[in-house]
Amino acid sequence: MEMEPEKVNMRRGLSADASAYRCAACHGDEDLVLGHPIRGRTKSRSLSASPALASTKEFRRTRSLHGPCPVTTFGPKACMLQNPQTIMHIQDPASQRLTWNKSPKSVLVIKKIRDASLLQPFKELCVYLMEMNMIVYVEKKVLEDPAVVGDGGFGPVKKRFCTFREDYDDISNQIDFIICLGGDGTLLYASSLFQGSVPPVMAFHLGSLGFLTPFNFENFQTQVTQVIQGNAAIVLRSRLKVKVVKEPRGKMSFPNGVGENGVLASGWDAEAEKQVMQYQVLNEVVIDRGPSSYLSNVDVYLNGHLITTVQGDGMWASGVIVSTPTGSTAYAAAAGASMIHPNVPAIMITPICPHSLSFRPIVVPAGVELKIMLSPEARNTVWVSFDGRKRQEIRHGDSISITTSCYPLPSICVRDPVSDWFESLAQCLHWNVRKRQAHFTDEEGEEEG
Repeated sequence: MEMEPEKVNMRRGLSADASAYRCAACHGDEDLVLGHPIRGRTKSRSLSASPALASTKEFRRTRSLHGPCPVTTFGPKACMLQNPQTIMHIQDPASQRLTWNKSPKSVLVIKKIRDASLLQPFKELCVYLMEMNMIVYVEKKVLEDPAVVGDGGFGPVKKRFCTFREDYDDISNQIDFIICLGGDGTLLYASSLFQGSVPPVMAFHLGSLGFLTPFNFENFQTQVTQVIQGNAAIVLRSRLKVKVVKEPRGKMSFPNGVGENGVLASGWDAEAEKQVMQYQVLNEVVIDRGPSSYLSNVDVYLNGHLITTVQGDGMWASGVIVSTPTGSTAYAAAAGASMIHPNVPAIMITPICPHSLSFRPIVVPAGVELKIMLSPEARNTVWVSFDGRKRQEIRHGDSISITTSCYPLPSICVRDPVSDWFESLAQCLHWNVRKRQAHFTDEEGEEEG
């Protein structure tokens, strides 16, 4: 069933000039993967802020989606030199609201597979959406789930679904918004389905942790109706644009593109005959040593300059994590990193069991370009995964380029981005929970005095 895509946008408070441009550096290499078009929209919705106009030759870094635009006059006479490649504004989180240009007509429902406890909420939600004349899309394997197949009373509803298959069917231009039923994994899966612009996502907490799923299912009718009416706060969760370039197998593949002072040679990244893959990552990119018993050694470049060599020596895992603020509460936090609010424009680099005690987690500005390669002296290969998926081996000569994506994931909030985040910290991570120190009694206070 074909649907005309409905446009969705947000009141962003951006200037007309800022919103009128697309950055060639952001979009120039997002059109092909291994010679085939990337699954996603050919035109960006206005949920994604468009960076300022920039020439690919003059400036190759991807501009930050949430980069700041501070006051640039200092005192009565000093000011900053004006730059036509101005980075986008940071918006007040309290002002981020969802609105619809036209009423949404289609919704994608993502359900955790092989979980019988979700069958009843799934049925209730789908029936309610169809009563509101919504076109409901579900993945074909959801309807093949034994819990769904064995429910005879669900038959009439199943006939009204529009189905699709991951990696086969392109639904990017047919979905107005997304509803997730399950844990945080359902939101990560929803992100992986859209390699371009992502429709707004409403996530219900029906899993084990649910840090990214703020909605409770008890009063879903009221909450879904409010979203359809455009009455909801929203947080833009930045994603990482990752490009993996692999040398052809059978050829000498040694990283000879490093010049003096640890600077990448400008002409080294010629990708003819190389395998190129691209991913949009919501949580993190993890590089680890895999099954090898040797130390992991990877070089980390920032905007073409070598900033450090990560040497890891963990018993079960070692390497480096590159995460978004959303991913800072996942693997990065377990590895000792700080937790960053999703509205902060940043990329976090966290070592896993670093052999050097001086290497601590660092935060770099969103929009910088990181390149990670196997060190020339490394004895073994490393492995990389993207939000826990697509795990693959990285050899000498291969490279992983990471920067901020122009396509964030718009996550619908229960209240607002700040309140929802701290509520998740308190409920899921039991943040700052400890037994309080008892106060003095009046008698003890007098004795101390």
